[in-house]
Amino acid sequence: MKNYSCDIFCKVVDNYGDIGVCWRLARQLANEFGLSVRLWVDDLKSLSMLCPEADTVLDIQSCRGVEVRLWNEEFPDVQPAGLVIETFSCMLPQPYLAQMDASHVWINLEYLSAESWVEGCHKLPSPRPPLIRHFFFPGFTEKTGGLILEKGLFARRDAFLKEGVENFWRSKNIAAPSDDTLTVSLFPYENSALEDLFDVWARSSKRILCLVPEGRILPQVKAYFSGGLEVRGNLEIAVLPFVEQEKYDELLWACDINFVRGEDSFVRAQWAGKPLIWQIYHQHDGVHRDKLEAFLELYCRKLPAHAASAMRDLWRAWNGSGDSMVYAWSEFLSAHAEIDRRAMAWAEELSKNNLALNLLDYFQEIGTMRAFK
Repeated sequence: MKNYSCDIFCKVVDNYGDIGVCWRLARQLANEFGLSVRLWVDDLKSLSMLCPEADTVLDIQSCRGVEVRLWNEEFPDVQPAGLVIETFSCMLPQPYLAQMDASHVWINLEYLSAESWVEGCHKLPSPRPPLIRHFFFPGFTEKTGGLILEKGLFARRDAFLKEGVENFWRSKNIAAPSDDTLTVSLFPYENSALEDLFDVWARSSKRILCLVPEGRILPQVKAYFSGGLEVRGNLEIAVLPFVEQEKYDELLWACDINFVRGEDSFVRAQWAGKPLIWQIYHQHDGVHRDKLEAFLELYCRKLPAHAASAMRDLWRAWNGSGDSMVYAWSEFLSAHAEIDRRAMAWAEELSKNNLALNLLDYFQEIGTMRAFK
């Protein structure tokens, strides 16, 4: 597809969620499929955390095969690309929109959800004469757009698990955990259940090593260890510097259990094939609970009843709507083996529905339909 151009528009709402998705998609379209991609983003600082070579003061730059453009109020006079991706209803800039015509394919890439209504809304057109805006929904079933999955990701994961884990611990200056140590990565939003979880881990019968990338939870972590030493009982905390996207995958692969948040880290944890606990982005009207339950319904269908119940209980407790963390964590650990097997099988199931491939197929489908009108 080397003759096609693509513009991706991203407004950073959450620090790394929106830009995380857009940056992955931009790189995949450019490097795997040969599109000429421009990524328009209004916050270069957030991008630079995911891509260290990105310069926060340059309006125009090239990073890893993608042209990165600063999206500010004074939008430049540019020719729209053949494929225009508006992410998460961020609203295209008016000067750009004014130059688009029926030859441009305009797709709004929506937020990820497991709710059943997504299947009915996926690929729906929204006429904006003389343009048509098309809604494209990521998802977990064949009737949705799927998830971002780079070529060869599973092969890299499996090679890491076979030969790269020791090097990972060495690179973090952490002694390789013993077989009786449970390793956990922790990358959530602020969470009122954290103290209870840490208390449970501190009293655990086995050692727990918790790796915490720098982020929003760090002040809470430091407050818990008020004495400065990040060890309490059988719990040890290791704070890691914020890492670029590819290195974050290695953290997920190296750990036994992963606590994640939002959308981007949530998807990456699923590709890791390890048990995960998701903290969904809290919405004031409570609709996030419906999204949480919709995903659990899909994920738990092939779990034994006791394992499904344990997973639901821990996810609900972590998201502030369930039983005590003491009970939930105990039950989760008792079902760890079954949940671990389900995690790898789930990743294989999802891998058959690739978002970038589906998006490009849809782009060509729209173009073909227009050619025959």
